[in-house]
Amino acid sequence: MKFYDLLTKKGKAEGIIKNVVGAVVLNDKKEILILTRKADDFMGGIDELPSGNMEKNETILEALTREIKEETNLDLKQIDSYINSFDYLSGSGKKARKYNFVVMVESTENIKLTEHDEYKWVSIEDARNSCKITDEVKFALEIYCFNNDVI
Repeated sequence: MKFYDLLTKKGKAEGIIKNVVGAVVLNDKKEILILTRKADDFMGGIDELPSGNMEKNETILEALTREIKEETNLDLKQIDSYINSFDYLSGSGKKARKYNFVVMVESTENIKLTEHDEYKWVSIEDARNSCKITDEVKFALEIYCFNNDVI
């Protein structure tokens, strides 16, 4: 069984109903791609990583590929590493778990948004100081920094 399958299997055993994937996408300057949720959406106005729900019978790799493409028009090249996961209640009250990964994309050019109001490339320091990024996402970014010797 693959590691990604073990993650979702463990989640199911722990009562997770909804699986979500998130991607740390970096550009050549090591800045992180951050998307701003539409104001009328669940948790509207927050800044987040490209992310979204896994569909039924979809693998983590398939979900990351699809969500990155849908939300940004970027093409996933590979998953570099798993960062962490965190649990929360979805807008519909379901127990959800978001799995965060560092990914590489084919190119960071030609971003086209479909589900967000805007995007920006931010430094780690700007992400740390942002009041629009949730503590859970900031924690995932700190784990990324620790694992990659980023200050």
